[in-house]
This record gives sequence, structure tokens and C-alpha cells, in this order.
Amino acid sequence: MQIPASLERLVEEFSRFPGIGRKTAQRLAFRVLSYSPDEARNFAEAIVRVKEQIRPCSSCFVFTDNDPCNICSSNSRERTQLCVVEQANNILPIEKSGIFHGLYHVLNGSISPLDGIGPEQLTVAQLKQRIQNEQIEELILATNPTVQGEATALFLQHEFENQVTRITRLARGLPAGGDLDYVDDVTLSEAFSGRQPF
Repeated sequence: MQIPASLERLVEEFSRFPGIGRKTAQRLAFRVLSYSPDEARNFAEAIVRVKEQIRPCSSCFVFTDNDPCNICSSNSRERTQLCVVEQANNILPIEKSGIFHGLYHVLNGSISPLDGIGPEQLTVAQLKQRIQNEQIEELILATNPTVQGEATALFLQHEFENQVTRITRLARGLPAGGDLDYVDDVTLSEAFSGRQPF
């Protein structure tokens, strides 16, 4: 079946999202077709409004509609701890857990020489400026446990080891409720090397 050009364009736009294949993009596009005209306008308006009103915080680079963002401007945050993440959406699960009450810094990516991404393409210079200007005592490296995330964490450790009192890395290993039968070798290795007294 040949689908109309406007519908094909919508499918192509949905296909550009990470993790969305053509079949899922088609399902989303056909879902939009079932919207009433008001629902379709609301959907389109929400996209336009996000692009017009949301921008990176000038301090931490999280997406916000206020500058500085609510976290950076809060008086209740621990201002000596700075948690470094790769992307703004990495902050959401940390905040949801309620375990961390410090500040954040978003790198907007990770070091990946094969993709032509070095420290210059990230917000490392701005991080350096923050460490120099603010009273940061602990730098918490919360990059993803991937090759690129590990390379980024290692670079940041070397870059800032003489500028902050303490540099820590999020613990890695077995997830709560996990089953050893389904754990990969790298995760198991991390769990053994990071074991603690019981």
C-alpha cells in the first residue's frame, strides 16, 4: 500500500527518534491520524512551545524554562557536591530517587574519538570554570558504564584530580533483584571488584 506523502513525512519524522524503527514510527503516525483536530493542534503546539520556551541552564546545562534552573537557584541544595552526567535526562532518575541533594553539570555527550567527539565538543570548559569559581569539594562522575562513559570519566578524573578534594564514581555491579544467570561478564567483574564488607 502506498501511503500519502504527508503521512510518509510524519513517519520519517518519528523514525528520527532514537530507538524508533519504521514500524513503531508508522504506529505513532497512524495514532496521530486518529486524533481529533483539537488534539492534533495541541500536540503540534506542545512541540512548538517546547522549542520556544525550553533552553539549557546557563550554569549546569539542564533543560529549563527558567535561567538559572530550579536546582541551581535552590538554597536547599548541597553546593559543595557536583554530579556530572552525560545528558540532561540522566538527572531525572537521580532526582526521582531522592538520594542526591547537590548540584549537577551536564556534559551534553561523552568522549568518543571514533565519532570525532572530544572534550572540546562537550561542556568541559564550563565545568572547569565552575570548579574554579564555586566551592566544589566533591566531583561525582555519573557517566554511563559504556566505553565512551568510562573514557569520559577517566578524562575528567585526570583533568580535575588536583582541583577538587574528592572525585568519586557511581558504584557499578549487580542490580537489586537481579539473577546471576542473566548477568554479563563486565557487570559481574564490576560487582566483584566493588564488593564491600558484609
